Parts: sequence; structure tokens; C-alpha cells
Amino acid sequence: MPGNDPVLTVAEMQAAEQALIDGGTSVDELMQRAGRGAAEWVWRLAANRPVMVLCGPGNNGGDGYVIAEVLRKRGLDVLVVAPIEPKTEAASNARALYRGEVATTGEGRRGAVLVDCLFGSGLTRPLSQDLHTLLKDFAAHHHHCVAIDLPSGVDSDSGALLNDDLPRIDLTVALGAWKFAHWTMPASGRMGLRRLVDIGVRAPRAGASLSERPCFEPPAADAHKYRRGLLAIVGGAMPGAALLACRAAMHSGAGYVKLLSNDPPATSPALVVDERPLTQSLDDVRIGALLAGPGLGRDEEARARLDAALACRAPLVLDADALILLGRRTFSQDVLVTPHEGELARQCDAYGIARADKLAMARSLAKASGATVLAKGPDTVLCAPDGTTRLFPPGPTWLSTAGTGDVLAGMAASRMATGASAFEAAEQAVWLHHEAAHVAGAVFTAEELAQAVKTAYARFL
Repeated sequence: MPGNDPVLTVAEMQAAEQALIDGGTSVDELMQRAGRGAAEWVWRLAANRPVMVLCGPGNNGGDGYVIAEVLRKRGLDVLVVAPIEPKTEAASNARALYRGEVATTGEGRRGAVLVDCLFGSGLTRPLSQDLHTLLKDFAAHHHHCVAIDLPSGVDSDSGALLNDDLPRIDLTVALGAWKFAHWTMPASGRMGLRRLVDIGVRAPRAGASLSERPCFEPPAADAHKYRRGLLAIVGGAMPGAALLACRAAMHSGAGYVKLLSNDPPATSPALVVDERPLTQSLDDVRIGALLAGPGLGRDEEARARLDAALACRAPLVLDADALILLGRRTFSQDVLVTPHEGELARQCDAYGIARADKLAMARSLAKASGATVLAKGPDTVLCAPDGTTRLFPPGPTWLSTAGTGDVLAGMAASRMATGASAFEAAEQAVWLHHEAAHVAGAVFTAEELAQAVKTAYARFL
């Protein structure tokens, strides 16, 4: 999807900045761009109230001096606290240009806004005890905390917290490009609002990017139910989960949703139930996509039904119980798997993939299996077999309830039935899932979430 903002590793960001420098832009100019851009966001939050800027020894600290000078010139009460002298030429130059007060401690200082410029995206080890204590103390005595590029004490590439008990941040201002920690847990859960400042970085085509809100199209003028897409959903031992997937799917774009079940539950007249033997039901060239897993069960009958689904050559979504039964397979057709954290770990074990952070495991699983992997959770990540990766803004935390994964699977399968690839369908489904949660409001059930899909879908037209 063109237009998505790249998400860069530390090494990729350094290479992108070096390309600017090689093209004639000085490090000092890049620092001025970053600092002035970040200062705009601090200015808005401060609203004429006092600001303390905590500056470290590197270029992140240099950004802090630029921010402080911009705010000082605008008349704000600004104090820079620099417990360590600048150690880079650019940071030293930025400090020389700052005309305000610089203290080595902020003892007794109380203010409205703390700006954390202690360390940025290059940090790979925990903060020292004295700096950790200093940061926590300052944060506790300010109404708002702003992190420049990244909160200090965070690993940029993995999203790991390098120190325990780091302060929560109200606003994180990313410089030049998003980093993985901005959108992956546990770091992303502490960053508050996130804003991006453009400093002129033009990164080469990145493998990872932040997903952009999709736009759906209404059915074509000559559309009919099969042209819009027939989705077949394999039922199993626990009909409730399959019904949730069906209800979400019927409002997610497919023209025809059919439940394949030899023990049909009571359901809406709008849902067609096919009670024939599964192999007969699947012998239909009109099937645009197939979903197996929600409510499938884990016994021998469930395994036989999964094997029948795997033998069907239609685009396939595998979720829930199907992932437990799946084992190690390599796919040649368009397949989407949608594991939560535990299922992802189990699948990686089946492929001999070492336990690591979520993103690394999802990427390795996609490459090994040939399937597109949508690793669900508060920091959902989407990985294609070729390494293409999407990260997503967080959805409402009310989604952390039973059955919402079945709803997501139904949405993704419905989008695949309309003709979207596994990757496109998964990306669209995540956005639709989040929007439906906003529509459903607080403390919803999975059934209420499925009912909200219709209204949510209209917001993407």
C-alpha cells in the first residue's frame, strides 16, 4: 500500500541520515530540523507553562538544546538540566547556541512539562542507576512528560524496556522516521500520543512500514453475490466461534457467506448452512476463500476437517484450533495464519524457530511456512513471506476479550473472498476490527463487536 511511513531499525536510520550528510546536509542542520520540529509539539503541550529539558551527552541531548532555545525565544520559562556534558560535536554546537540557563541538577524544580532528551534510539544498555533515578524523579514532579525520538531506557529495534519502572510518557515525538519500538510492546504501551517530525530523510524502500488506513470500494455496477466473493467457513465442535466469524464476515464485504457444518446451530436465516459431507461442500470452484479454525475442536474429527480444508486450493485463513493442529507445513497457495502470542510460539516450535521477540518470530514463521502471518495482540504485526512487514497503530484495549479473534478471522477471510491477497486482507481486517471496537464502545462482547462491523465498514467507503 503506497504512502505508508517506513519503520526503520537503528542501522537503517543511521544509513538514511548518512545519505543526507553525504549529499551536503550537515549534522548540525539535521539537529536543527529535528529540534525545531519537536519544539512545535512541546510548545503546544506546554501552553505557556514552564518546561524542563533533560539533555544527555549525545545528539539526542543536542536536540534538547535546540528545543530549549526555540521555546526560550518564544518566551517560555525553560530550564535545561544536563547531568553529563555533550560528547559529540553537534551536541556541543547546539549547547553553545542555547542562551538560557543550564543546570547539572534540577533539585527542587517543579514544572508543567518534562522533555526527555537523555538518550535516543541508539541506546542498547540500561540507564545507570543515578540517571534512572533522576529521570523518574523529574517525571514524578511534572504534569506531562515528552520523549524526543524515544523514551530513554528503551531498545529501539526490539521495543524492550532496558530498565524496570520507566516513567510513562504523554507524548513521543519521533525524529525522521518511525522506529520499531514506537509500535511494538512493551515499549509502545508507555509512549502516549505519537507524532512524527520530518527532517528530510528519504529512506530506501523499507521492508517495514506503518499501515495506512484503507479505503474500500462499493460493489461494482454489475456485481452479484458470487462476483463479490463466496466465503466458506468450516464449522466444528464449538459452533459459537464459527458463528461469530460468520456474522463478522457477512458485514465485511463478501457477497455470500456459507457455514459448512454437519451439526448446524440455530442461526440467522441470512446465513446459509451446508450440511453435506465436508469434502463435497468444498468441491465448489466458486469458493473465493476458506476459513478454518474458529470452534473447530482438537480431536480426530477436527483434524480430518482441517485436512479437508488444507486440500482445498482456495485462498485460506487458518485461526485458533487450526493453528494448534497444523504442525509444520509449507504453503504454495495464498494462506493467512492469525496466531495470538501462545499460538505463535507453538507454531515457531513446530518449525524449529528460536523464541525471540514477536516481530522476529512472525517474520521467521512467514519465511519458513510460505504463509502470511498476522500476529495478533496489542501490538499486532503483519509479515509476508518475502519479509514485507506492516505495523499498526494500537486498537482499543477493550478488544482484549474472548471471541474477538474469531471476529477478526471472519473479517480477514471475507476480505480475501472479495479478491484481496492474504496480506491486503489482513491489513484491511485489522483496521476494520479496530474501527468496529470504537463503534461498539466500552465493555463489549465479541457478539456486539460483530454487530458493529456494518457501521464500521461504512466509515472506510
